[in-house]
Amino acid sequence: MHTIGLLATIPTDTVQRLLGGRAGRTASDHARGIDPRPVTPRTLPAAATVRCSFPRHVLDGAEVRSTLLNLVVQLGHRLRQRDQAARGLTLVLKFAGGTSWEKTRRLPEPSAHDDDLRTLAYRLMDAAGLQRGRLTALALKGEDLVDADQVAEQISLDGTREARLLAEATIDEVRDKFGPRVIGPAAVYRRAS
Repeated sequence: MHTIGLLATIPTDTVQRLLGGRAGRTASDHARGIDPRPVTPRTLPAAATVRCSFPRHVLDGAEVRSTLLNLVVQLGHRLRQRDQAARGLTLVLKFAGGTSWEKTRRLPEPSAHDDDLRTLAYRLMDAAGLQRGRLTALALKGEDLVDADQVAEQISLDGTREARLLAEATIDEVRDKFGPRVIGPAAVYRRAS
């Protein structure tokens, strides 16, 4: 017997005689796709990262902000798909010449919502103080992830925020059904030539 398929065709009694009682039974069952062990779910990772590399060096602040907004939306969607929330964000900027800049800040409360992530990501970008830095890549990392079930939901009297959260859930459903490119996560800034 050289394949699992052949092992599955041999009667269990024969396999038990060849390998022994318990080992033969287990091998025969596994060859037939029977495994009585309980399924233990994998724990989700404690961080999630989204990245973007630019095809050329970028100096334009509007293009960088647009790309950062795109990363925020991707990260938020990934976290909501996993039912997780981030307690902090790390922004990594890679520059021409191989240097990089990295900064981490904590969110006031764990969140996977685009508005919360965007606000902190923009603060991180402002903290970088870019003047004429030639960027080659951006990375946004959700740090210290927790299950969304552990995040307390507060009653909000802010109708605008509630409307955004409802829209966010609807857009997630559309993306899950039709793919991420159907509704662009951010308006891409392109210079008119």
